[in-house]
Parts: sequence; C-alpha cells; structure tokens
Amino acid sequence: MKTIGYAAKSATENLEPYHFERRELLDNDVAIEILYSGICHSDLHTVKGDWGPQTYPLIPGHEIVGVVTAVGAKVEKYNVGDKVGVGCMVDSCQECDQCHNHEEQFCRSGMTATYGSEDKHLGGLTQGGYSKNIVVREEFVVRVPEALDISKAAPILCAGITTYSPLRKWNVGKGTRVGVIGLGGLGHMAVKLAVAMGADVTVISRSKSKEEAAKAIGAKGVLSSTDQDAMSKASGSFDFILDTVPVKHDFNTYTPLLDIDGSLVLVGQIGPMAEPMTAPLVMGRRRIAGSLIGGIKETQEVLDFCAEHNIHPECEMIKPDEINSAWDKLLSSNPPDRFVIDMSTLSV
Repeated sequence: MKTIGYAAKSATENLEPYHFERRELLDNDVAIEILYSGICHSDLHTVKGDWGPQTYPLIPGHEIVGVVTAVGAKVEKYNVGDKVGVGCMVDSCQECDQCHNHEEQFCRSGMTATYGSEDKHLGGLTQGGYSKNIVVREEFVVRVPEALDISKAAPILCAGITTYSPLRKWNVGKGTRVGVIGLGGLGHMAVKLAVAMGADVTVISRSKSKEEAAKAIGAKGVLSSTDQDAMSKASGSFDFILDTVPVKHDFNTYTPLLDIDGSLVLVGQIGPMAEPMTAPLVMGRRRIAGSLIGGIKETQEVLDFCAEHNIHPECEMIKPDEINSAWDKLLSSNPPDRFVIDMSTLSV
C-alpha cells in the first residue's frame, strides 16, 4: 500500500513529507486510514536518539485514531467503517506468559513498537502514525467508543493508558490521596482519570502558576515543590504519587511526601535519574517503581472508562506542516495539553 507520512531523516533534521509503502494485508491484518495522530514527548526522545541509535527515515507517532478501510480474510472483530485506534505497540509473540496475561508490553520476546521496530512478519522498520495509513494485526487494534470525540481520543492511546495502568495497578480509588508531578500531556490525563476514580488529587509543580488549570480539571490545587515550608507540611500526605516529568530530575524531593507504604511511580523519564536517598524509603517502607503503558485489554478498558466518564484529553489541533513547530514547543516547555495532528488534510 503506497502512502505518505512525515519522517525524520536524521536525529537533527526537521520532519518532512515522505512517501513509502505499508505491507499488503495478511489474513489477520486491519488497514486503517489515520484521521488523527497525537504527538507524544517520547516521539522526540526516540527520533533524537535520546534512548539509543535509530534507523532513519523514521516516522513517529503511537497515538492513532482512524477508520477501517480493509480487513484480512481471517479478521473477526472489525469491519470496514469501524472507528478504531492503535497505541504504542503493534505486535508481540502472543505465546509467552506476559502475552497470555494481557501484558503484551512486557512480552518475553519484546513487543514490536508502533514505530522504530522490526516488522515480525515481513521485516523492515515499523513506521508510526504521523502518516495517512497504517496496517496492524487485529489483536493490536482497539475500538473507539461512540461516546468519545474522535478528534480528541488519540492521546488516550498513550497518555491515557500510561497513566491509567499504574492508577489501576496501585488500586487508586475513593479517598486515595494522589499526587501528580507535572501537569503536561501525561499529568493532566492522570489528574482527570484519578479524579474519576474518586481520588483526592493534588498537582505537584515547581510553581503555582498552573493552579487554575489544575483545579479546572478536578485537582484540589497545586503543591509547589520549591516552597520548602509547604513541602514540609505536606510530608507523609500522599498514598500514591505519579511522576510524569519526561526529563532527568531529582525524585528525592518527593519521596518524603509519601505516607507509610506509599508508592512513587515513574512514567515520564526513561534514563538517568538522581541518586536515590534511601532514608525516606527505609524509614517509611516507601517504594519507587516504574510503569510502562499497558496491555491491549487494558487499553480498551481506558477508552471505555473515558467514554463512560466523559474524559477527553486537552488537545490543540494542528496540521501536518505544523509538526516541527509543535516539537519546538515541547522541547522548550511542558504544555498542559496534547498536540493532535489532523491527518485528514494529508494527501497521498
């Protein structure tokens, strides 16, 4: 299938239009016309080589929403015209214990990422959602509920599941005292989801400049991490803290905020961090953990949860030729919304 996307030719060049071919449909494949594609901070990290050398040209994008245009002979769940989504992975072994446990992101053989991975079927490099079309095996396609605004649903496929999964895993619910570090693309979704679960949510930020925005989406307020008095008074006041900061930082600032048996879970930065101070961990049986997206079953669950609770990401719609300027904004700040590319304006 001939199509077009926006690709990086190297770690330092801007993304440019790039004509390429998707594989022809296999028996269990679904062909999708991409209508909207979200921009994730990990797109920048990957393309720029922050997480290791890449093969170029590379088309990023793993927050994908579109419509089914064709299905393989053995596809059972989807039909032409269905509204569907694709998240951070497009394949796995489907045979190991983790795959059988609906945790394909931890596949023992390694998941196939939506972009930058080897295609398990035909070889070559997987290319992502900054494109007009994509072909994905049926098991890695999810259904977009009718109650969701399709133009705002794409970020749920990464920002949504990345924050929903640890909230569920650590049993966040009514009355849980939750802190969310950062109010960017991940953080604002974490706030909305935790509030819908019944938690008491506070945003933790370097300043209180985002307090109005935090309260508007359900948070109680903002705790300034640079206000030493406020931080001291908040010691031991959280059961669970979700750290969404996407760059290297000192998480030792936040561990004293946890109550006994509290957990701080990292979902933003992948890479070096400050050396941990063990005293707050040992003295309060506190823990630091990490979490990676979620499985396909759980990804469908978060879409359904968002539909049930009328949760949509805060989105700024852009055209494909505005991708590079959006990346520049992400590099210079952590905006409290998610850029979404309207792919309907891109012609093959």
